[in-house]
Amino acid sequence: MKKIFLSLLTLSIITYLAAGLLLFTQQRNFLYFPTQQIEHSFDEEIFYNSDIKIKTTLLNKKNENSIIYFGGNAENVDYNTEIFSKVFPKHSIYLVKYRSYSGSTGSPEEKALYSDALLIYDKIKSKYDTVSVIGRSLGSGIATYVASQREINKLILVTPFDSIENVAQNKFPFYPMSLLLKDKYNSIGRVKSIKSKTLIIAAENDQVIGLEHTKKLLYKFPTSQITFKIIKNKNHNNISNTKDYYELLQNFIY
Repeated sequence: MKKIFLSLLTLSIITYLAAGLLLFTQQRNFLYFPTQQIEHSFDEEIFYNSDIKIKTTLLNKKNENSIIYFGGNAENVDYNTEIFSKVFPKHSIYLVKYRSYSGSTGSPEEKALYSDALLIYDKIKSKYDTVSVIGRSLGSGIATYVASQREINKLILVTPFDSIENVAQNKFPFYPMSLLLKDKYNSIGRVKSIKSKTLIIAAENDQVIGLEHTKKLLYKFPTSQITFKIIKNKNHNNISNTKDYYELLQNFIY
């Protein structure tokens, strides 16, 4: 009996360590899902961060105000071209393609994406009266970073999280995610440095970023600074498949 117990214990430990090793070595493959380029008729602007090429699609060129959009981890931002150009007619809009996404080069990782985001902001700031930022899902972590480091007009966070570390810890409770994770996207730790008016939009049935993680981020903002909206009967992936979603974006920006 003792032998069987020890064998089972040994097998359990090996399985635990093997799964943890897989989680550690493949974590960025679980976090980033680069998209392919799609054809469109809109302008593009390319930014260079040293030898890395970051592509953006530029909508409504030559307006006085601007928006930078950071999408989700598997989102092809070019699918927003038609609708965003109509929803924000008075803004020039930069749809950012992360490293290795849709023709951009390099490999995505937290610090690199932060660096690219600040570079884009710094390059365009002098062209516009204001710069606002929208971040969806993974992009909310980049958006909060930019908003904590630079002066922006308005900030919109769609299905945001408190931190990727907390989300991962909730999904993998038996592993010390604070030690395993390379990219932590600690949005909640940056709230105190964000001064812009902020809109948070959540999906009622979000199966990826639980509402508890969105609300932890929400509650860190002063009530006078934040607007919070939940879109009913929608989940993480289809939250934008409704007129209400675009009305919230438009009304907050304008």
